[in-house]
Amino acid sequence: MVREWDPRTASPAEIKSLLDTLNAVLAADLPEDPQWQDAFLREYQTETMPGERRISWVAEDESGHLPGHANVLLLGDIGVVELFVHPSVRRTGLARTLLTKVVRRVYDEGFSSIGVEVVGDTPAVAFYESLGFAREYVETRSVLKLSTVDWLAIGDTAGSIGDGYRVEYYPGGPPDELIESYAVAKAALRDIDDGDLDLRPSSYDPQRLRDSLVCLHRRGMKPHIVLAIHEGTGTVAGLTEVIVPAQHPVRAHQYDTIVVPDHRGYGIDRAIKARMLLELRSAEPDLAEVQTWNAADNEPILKVNAELGFMPDREWYEYGADVPELLHRLDPKT
Repeated sequence: MVREWDPRTASPAEIKSLLDTLNAVLAADLPEDPQWQDAFLREYQTETMPGERRISWVAEDESGHLPGHANVLLLGDIGVVELFVHPSVRRTGLARTLLTKVVRRVYDEGFSSIGVEVVGDTPAVAFYESLGFAREYVETRSVLKLSTVDWLAIGDTAGSIGDGYRVEYYPGGPPDELIESYAVAKAALRDIDDGDLDLRPSSYDPQRLRDSLVCLHRRGMKPHIVLAIHEGTGTVAGLTEVIVPAQHPVRAHQYDTIVVPDHRGYGIDRAIKARMLLELRSAEPDLAEVQTWNAADNEPILKVNAELGFMPDREWYEYGADVPELLHRLDPKT
């Protein structure tokens, strides 16, 4: 049985079953990834940014277990779908049934586009392509194992920033007096058309940045921010962000690393990423790995990542589809 599901009111047994299914999927598709914990899992499924909504469905078997889950995040002009089914029930039509529920709801909500992130070399690639999803964007995930880091070299790199800049670390998020400058720095990448469907959009507005930090904390995802400050103006010249999720605290997510164009060429990107690693080593003693995603043409950051010890791992794909066309493929009677 497939039914709409509200994680806010779900029983602890349902949350546990969802976790079991997710970890079974990870074991099959990403066996090197850490298993998830139940910490903040309910909040991870419920909390959203202002103006966004998440709608969820589960498949429930006769014993009450949840072997399938799907949700769609409605943001801007696109619906972003997440879907996973237990490996034991793959190729039974369950994924298609769940996706049909999602697409019909997205259609009824008036959205014309839907997107999904897919991990390369997993069954999801063939599933979505068979339904007409078009691959729009490709990134490579890289993973840094902290046990392999040369900490003396990292310390030297962290102190190698050019004259006229200082590096500051802010666990939990930057202070409010720097939010506006922080937003301006993040906007340096806003107008670049690289084909990214923005399924994980960045925030460039000061208030939205504040809301984003609040949302991250509510979802159990602790932000760590390192900024390069231009001493002459007091503005943010560069930034790097790492999120440590309560759901898998041994592996962190590296989010944006940005150097404002006018401040490039002073070693800021290397210095702030190295400083971040030093701070994480002290602030997050259970952390073992950091993962990040980059497009193949982002050569400056790819070079820095390689110098720090990040190793390419998997390709990550963004797929998009037209909602009315997709709904007709899933349900020709529509």
